Amino acid sequence: KNGMVPHSEKILHRHTMTYIETAATGWNESPELTEVIFVNGQEFVHYKSSLKKMVPKTEWIEKTVDPEYWERERQRNIRNEQAIKAHVVWLMERLNQTSGVHILQWMYGCEWNEDTEEVTGFEILGYDGRDYVAFDLKTETYIASAPQAVITKHNWDRDKTRILYKKYFLTQECVDKLKNFVNSGRKSLMKTVPPSVSLLQKTPSSPLSCHATGFFPNVAEMFWRKDGEELHEGVHKGEILPNNDETFQMSVDLKLSSVKPEDWERHECVFQNIVNIVVSGPSGFHVGGVIGGLAVLLLAVCIGIYFRLRGNGNEQNIFLCFINDIHVKYLLFLVLIF
Repeated sequence: KNGMVPHSEKILHRHTMTYIETAATGWNESPELTEVIFVNGQEFVHYKSSLKKMVPKTEWIEKTVDPEYWERERQRNIRNEQAIKAHVVWLMERLNQTSGVHILQWMYGCEWNEDTEEVTGFEILGYDGRDYVAFDLKTETYIASAPQAVITKHNWDRDKTRILYKKYFLTQECVDKLKNFVNSGRKSLMKTVPPSVSLLQKTPSSPLSCHATGFFPNVAEMFWRKDGEELHEGVHKGEILPNNDETFQMSVDLKLSSVKPEDWERHECVFQNIVNIVVSGPSGFHVGGVIGGLAVLLLAVCIGIYFRLRGNGNEQNIFLCFINDIHVKYLLFLVLIF
């Protein structure tokens, strides 16, 4: 049967630009700063303080921006470099750290929905692998994620000039840049690559993991549902993570203890990448002789049927993956890509 996904949305029309700056101390006398900028999860610019140079990573960005852009970005990084280095030194003193390797990470950026024109922004500061402080754009205040960050939170909350600039950058300057990059690099940024999907389980008592890998771009939804309704209880949704080939992966786990054996045929795992149609197979559908043993963790493999639907003037690609094995009988797995 065909049906609408309740919360479906043209998620490929949501675009993101993310800055990730990392300062590491302990190897050299002065912290080394690197910055990587991503658009829709695709790295397109890299900066390293030892080089004092912005390095383009994609062909389209080299053709898009003028030389003044690279100089402005270089100067911005030089300014940020001094501020971040000072903060690393301050944190080490506050935490009574006189030596060792320490890492400060600063991630910030914006998201723009091309359909609704809605924009959002974010800023997160982390230290030694843990969240430190984050900016809440709605309340225009900082949130301390660690006791050591409370002083930083209060200082930055009182700095109204800083707050106004953050709001302006995240909702205007960042978004304007993002729109320009999306329009200039649309062919590269809007490409779509379907995922390879597997059901994985480490041990018989472990959660059943629905794993998708090799997809692009990095905007997707993945969830378990029962009788067409999305499940939240007993479900753990992982983050979208990068692969080393510019594609992405993600997983969503379902606790087996929350599912009765006789209810398996009522469960579905859905991967969405700009989707608004669900295609379900008949109850009790069985694919025999397709169970593989390529990996110890693999509980099920799937057979893909790739076809096109035409309707309402739109061409839609749908990838169905039927899964069945001893433990998960007649489980229909849907992968939908448009």
